[in-house]
Amino acid sequence: MAMNERAKRRHARIMIWTAVIIVFGAMFLPLTGYLYVDLVSAEAANAEQTNPRANYWRAVREGNAGYVASQGPYTTNTLVQNGGQNWRQVRNGPIATYGPWLLAIVVLAIGIFHISTSGGIKLGQPRSGKTVLRWTLGERVLHWYTAILFIILAVSGLSLLFGKAVLIPLLGKAGFAAWANLAMTVHNYLGPFFVVGVLLEVLWWIRHNIPNATDMKWFAKGGGFVGSGHPPAGRMNGGEKVWFWIIATVGVAVCVTGLILNFPNFEQTRETMQLASTIHAITGMIWVAVALGHIYIGTAGSEGSLEAMTTGRVSSEWAKQHHDQWYEEVKHTEEATSTGASGTVARQPG
Repeated sequence: MAMNERAKRRHARIMIWTAVIIVFGAMFLPLTGYLYVDLVSAEAANAEQTNPRANYWRAVREGNAGYVASQGPYTTNTLVQNGGQNWRQVRNGPIATYGPWLLAIVVLAIGIFHISTSGGIKLGQPRSGKTVLRWTLGERVLHWYTAILFIILAVSGLSLLFGKAVLIPLLGKAGFAAWANLAMTVHNYLGPFFVVGVLLEVLWWIRHNIPNATDMKWFAKGGGFVGSGHPPAGRMNGGEKVWFWIIATVGVAVCVTGLILNFPNFEQTRETMQLASTIHAITGMIWVAVALGHIYIGTAGSEGSLEAMTTGRVSSEWAKQHHDQWYEEVKHTEEATSTGASGTVARQPG
């Protein structure tokens, strides 16, 4: 009886395990078809990767020197110059993708600041009618000469850089082609005149933009944009000095690369032109982004600032609020002249 019971239990276990194996086999064996498909797809992908024609063009793009019939300053003795494709991918990839985001973030930040301050920084005291000479006629002419050219070059340059994605849907291919031709001509011809203005600005104002300890205090207090009160500043505050050195570094890089692109008759290689084009686009967008903040602060963002570059004069209240150290220096060397009911403080140029 004991043997029979053990045999029955053994048979029962065999039957149970057999049923389990059958059920699981029925459920999972059909899934091996997917594994087969994946293996076949991987083999096909490997076959594509080892396509003889693809390998041929990879070899062509390695840039090995050989014989070419074309002659000229850009001849590299290669069938395909791979740097051109790399330049195109950088230009149409990271530059075209992140550049607009940079400009959009700056515009958004300006909008938030303008709304949160109810229209920008206001004068802390009512105007007394007294004014101080801030910029001479020569300085204002140089500023507006360079500023107008900057705006024209920025609009034409950005439209050429992003026109394929932004302007073709609006103007159509024919309309954009006409605009691109005009923009490129204007950009190329006005560029050298702009370079002259930038270099003159750097030479003219560098003596006023040497960093000092006062600038550190200006930055530590947020430049008067946050908190209460306004930090001390000389003739140029910390923010204005940053803008100057952006011109002297980033701006000069834009100018140099622009000249390289504009005058390709100095035996520049293709690699040099591609590198110059990439640097020109990146530094140009950085310059435009910072310029948006500079333009805002010089116009709607700070009450009384625009008068400095239009009339050359600023109110004494503006000078004391934004450039107190400079005001203390000039008010003792200027002579007051009476102009009817209001006084005018005039500084001798020099």
